[in-house]
Amino acid sequence: MRKESVAAVEAFFSIAKSTLIGGDNLLLSNFGKFSVKSKRQRKGRNPQTGESILLKPRKVIVFKESGTLKERINTPAA
Repeated sequence: MRKESVAAVEAFFSIAKSTLIGGDNLLLSNFGKFSVKSKRQRKGRNPQTGESILLKPRKVIVFKESGTLKERINTPAA
């Protein structure tokens, strides 16, 4: 049973990674949506030295929870 569970989780992560790398959104019903967003070049600051640096453009993964999940999290337990 454990081997099958590990294989299923690994298969899911493989599909999730290839989906996001391909630039598509990953929607999990009643949970939320993972998507890739582009960040533009911007000024930043090194927190240790205070030196101003230029951050390169990059892509980040963002998560937006579903309304159902958000509602269930914010509902007090009975």
